[in-house]
Amino acid sequence: MSNWAAELHRKWYKQTLPKLLPFADVATTDLPLSRLLRLSLFQVSVGMAMVLLSGTLNRVMVVELGMPVWLVALMVALPLVFAPFRALIGHRSDHHRSAFGLRRVPYIWMGSLLQFSGFAFMPFAILLLADVENQYQVLGQVFSALAFLLVGAGLHTTQTAGLALATDLAPEDSRPRVVALLYVTLLVGMGASALLFGYLLEDFTNTKLIRLIQGAAVATVLINLAALWKQEAIDMQRASQMEAPRPPFRDSWRAFLSGGRASRLLVVTGLGTAAFTMQDILLEPYGGQILGLTVSQTTLLTAIWAGGTLIAFAVSAKLLSHGRNPSRFAAYGAATGIVAFGLVIAAGMFDSSLMFRIGAGLIGFGAGLFAVGTLTAAMGLAEGGQSGLALGAWGAVQATATGVAIFLGGFIRDVVTEFAEAGAFGAEFIGPEIGYSVVYQIEIVLLLATIVAIIPLALKSHDEKSSKTTGVRLAEMP
Repeated sequence: MSNWAAELHRKWYKQTLPKLLPFADVATTDLPLSRLLRLSLFQVSVGMAMVLLSGTLNRVMVVELGMPVWLVALMVALPLVFAPFRALIGHRSDHHRSAFGLRRVPYIWMGSLLQFSGFAFMPFAILLLADVENQYQVLGQVFSALAFLLVGAGLHTTQTAGLALATDLAPEDSRPRVVALLYVTLLVGMGASALLFGYLLEDFTNTKLIRLIQGAAVATVLINLAALWKQEAIDMQRASQMEAPRPPFRDSWRAFLSGGRASRLLVVTGLGTAAFTMQDILLEPYGGQILGLTVSQTTLLTAIWAGGTLIAFAVSAKLLSHGRNPSRFAAYGAATGIVAFGLVIAAGMFDSSLMFRIGAGLIGFGAGLFAVGTLTAAMGLAEGGQSGLALGAWGAVQATATGVAIFLGGFIRDVVTEFAEAGAFGAEFIGPEIGYSVVYQIEIVLLLATIVAIIPLALKSHDEKSSKTTGVRLAEMP
């Protein structure tokens, strides 16, 4: 390596990059930043899938293909059918038996193959479903549902086992910050994917849609293969215990919920997640139908949202280093969301695309604070190597709430719009923006309920265990 290259490597990779990436300071000698970033690539594939499902495809299916919003909401929510099984997936990966002693890698690889399978035939099924005059449209319904289900099963399996593998590799006192770094990678992957998809679909055609989705299928396998390469060591001692009994999931789950703290945190996670994600199916169509934005412009909203969330992760990284109560991050995020949805509603009233974009960025910022706060608090509940169960429970509640909220968001929007167009709310409230506005107001109410539910957790002071969880000792706290 030349002197110039060595100097660039030293200044950029070892000095500048760790300062730019939130939580990058958790890298150690046994888990260097290069290995940690390579492992985090599985989050890039997950983020790419999330952008396709809840961003690009939902806009294309509603606006370009003319499908009903309720049907699109149902399709986008189908992947979340597997969300409740994330806790079970995490539990089984905690105690997985294999000839080489591997626990997490088999689940991540199987999840990658499921994602690939769903994306492989998804575009053809969607186009068949959109053609209402085709006599084989029922096949489009069946195979579209199957494609979305396969992607959902793969996405949840990959992410749950991947996050658990990261916590296995990281030192105990830095595990929550390592997981948070992986979520930064998820946001970067979502932002980059949104920019790329927006560029590729600027001049929309069915052929471009097919190429885009099938390209995402191939990229998923290649990215996850690179992420997994030589990450989990072969453990022959664990392999020799293949006949050892696996603890029942029911017993592990009861132990996890004992004390009441976990159950309250899961309730908070469900309420807040539903509040932030009910708009996922509506934000881009709202920009297209109400504000007249193009496909490319509405797809960029995902990048704006991801940028806001990334800023929230950077802020929380700084505050976590001082031992702040992670539950308070969730409360701050909920409060920010109330302001954000107010701006989105006002954007439609004043026909302001700038106000709309600011609101979208604040939604991402509030959601980021809420996610990192509840995630860090959930990691504080993991005991005895049960990181898969803890992360799986948090992910199961979050993903289930997301699915229910997405479907309800589309359903409520359609029902309210029909009543408004029929004149049920008076002559002044007839436009399509009425349905969107009602959903955003419901989200504000849910955020208020989230703040009320989280108050007992936010008011609790750190004990020694929670301080270790965030990597800060009591003596280091201000």
